[in-house]
Amino acid sequence: METPKIAARVPAAVTLEPGTYFWCACGRSSNQPFCDGSHKGTGLTPVSFTIDTKKSVFLCQCKQTKNKPFCDGSHKSL
Repeated sequence: METPKIAARVPAAVTLEPGTYFWCACGRSSNQPFCDGSHKGTGLTPVSFTIDTKKSVFLCQCKQTKNKPFCDGSHKSL
């Protein structure tokens, strides 16, 4: 399994409608912070998550969070 690539050292602030989303865990997606299939062959897989009501969230882009897919501030120590 490969190490995730750091896509950015700041979280992505996004407003999401209710639904299921796939967060990029490998850092290779060109559609950050969401998966575009670029993980194939890396041994890493996207993280699915569901939003029940429209809300704003901060999604991790450094790929080091302990609260996937949400930012936990891990980027501050990189």
